[in-house]
Amino acid sequence: MTLNASTDGSASRTALIIGGGPAGLTAAYELVSRAGIRPVVCEKLDILGGIARTVNYKGNRIDIGGHRFFSKSDRVMDWWNKMMPFQQTATAVQHVDYQGESRSVSVTDSADPEKRDDVMLLRSRRSRIYFMRRFFDYPVSLSRNTIVNLGLLRMVKIGLGYLRARLFPIQPEVTLEDFFVNRFGRELYSTFFESYTEKVWGLPCSKLSAEWGAQRVKGLSISKAIFHAVRSILVRDRGISQKTMETSLIEQFLYPKYGPGQMWELCAEKIKSLGGEVAMKVEVQKLFLEGNRIRAVEVVHPSDGKVERVEADYFFSTMPVRDLVEALESGGAEVPARVLETARGLPYRDFITVGLLLSDLKVKPKKAEGVALIRDNWIYIQEPDVIVGRLQIFNNWSPYLIADPSKVWVGLEYFCNEGDQLWSRSDEELASLAREELSRIGIIDHGAVLDSTVIRVEKTYPAYFGAYNQFDRIRTYLDPIENLFLIGRNGMHRYNNQDHSMLTAMTAVDNIIAGVTDKTNIWAVNTEQEYHEESERKKSL
Repeated sequence: MTLNASTDGSASRTALIIGGGPAGLTAAYELVSRAGIRPVVCEKLDILGGIARTVNYKGNRIDIGGHRFFSKSDRVMDWWNKMMPFQQTATAVQHVDYQGESRSVSVTDSADPEKRDDVMLLRSRRSRIYFMRRFFDYPVSLSRNTIVNLGLLRMVKIGLGYLRARLFPIQPEVTLEDFFVNRFGRELYSTFFESYTEKVWGLPCSKLSAEWGAQRVKGLSISKAIFHAVRSILVRDRGISQKTMETSLIEQFLYPKYGPGQMWELCAEKIKSLGGEVAMKVEVQKLFLEGNRIRAVEVVHPSDGKVERVEADYFFSTMPVRDLVEALESGGAEVPARVLETARGLPYRDFITVGLLLSDLKVKPKKAEGVALIRDNWIYIQEPDVIVGRLQIFNNWSPYLIADPSKVWVGLEYFCNEGDQLWSRSDEELASLAREELSRIGIIDHGAVLDSTVIRVEKTYPAYFGAYNQFDRIRTYLDPIENLFLIGRNGMHRYNNQDHSMLTAMTAVDNIIAGVTDKTNIWAVNTEQEYHEESERKKSL
């Protein structure tokens, strides 16, 4: 196979995009549909979607990491709706409360999942914490269940710890531990946040940057959780986007019928129908820099070992920053030693999902719920005697993810480092570990496992330690390269949500259309602030 980055007469310019995840495919679609630029997407795997892909195992589909489709950005919500219509229901789609507005959606804009596949389902969100072999609400609430499960003494300690944190906050707020303690108090932090977070990163929270909390937990606190609980009793916000709520409090989300990968596979088909190219199993190994512009890349086709040079006008990178800097070949001065050193010191956390097909779960819902399966999308495993971090129940993401609806299809999430002891275990050993751990903590009976599969994902989480505090060195070096755009989670070494990654791609394309070479507004797409609205975007151009 030979990539074709030349134009066919319908476009005068081309763009090469490294990576076929949400950011890369969004950039490609925006380029070909709005900018008249022909995109060529190079994806090194044989599956699209990045970590938002859907893996099909014997008709049972796995969502890597879990992807709720919601956004505080009108632009992203509208983009998703144009790509896949929202599910047709009497209450959600024909009459949608969204962004403070009441919208009627015609039948042609909606869909019945029983009659067509390209549908976004409206799903209810439920996440809980599993600790002391009991379930707790997530976010933690002052419910009767919480008080009974924790006991009076621990509740008093939590209350005093929270009061102390409010009166005497840690200043300056440097570490992730500081961040959590300031918002929840030390006792509640130790009870519900410390163990899980350290499972994710493999380091104490005192060694992690507070910036991770600012991006992922944002404004959530005990006071806001209490406010939300009271508000939910008085006022029901049924809008799909629920813009005014903290991300961790969203109660509804949209979800493709066959998982997140369906969105990106459909997006790729539309890109190709508009004249773009999406090449699978093609890896970019080198980027050739001349002055302040990338002139070409060198790609390899692993299937036959063929090496190819591809030229383009623009280059978008979603590959890990560490790999990008290593791949730069300059016709003039070499990449500065300090930039290389910083890039090589950027850490990542890797990820394993063990899918288990079960006859049933041992834990059951309350009889009043009237269903046979608990309603959780995922469960945070806070138990210190197991290493599993989180449990997904795929039946509750979409009933269409399961080949046999009478079975239970779950994913156990393990956090590790590529090449470490856990990563290096065989699939059989990992499946056995998953079975044993769920059985030990009382979620399944040991004999309930019918089948299993194992998926390893490299560089799932760009980490906020190591050389990350010198990341500005990399930006200072790469930002002046006029036709190179770093977008997405790994492309920017930021723990982005899916919609955040998409917005970085959209903003980069906006800049090209407007002739803006400064990259500041791309980096400003940040989960610490409100996502850019259309009016704000126009001001920045």
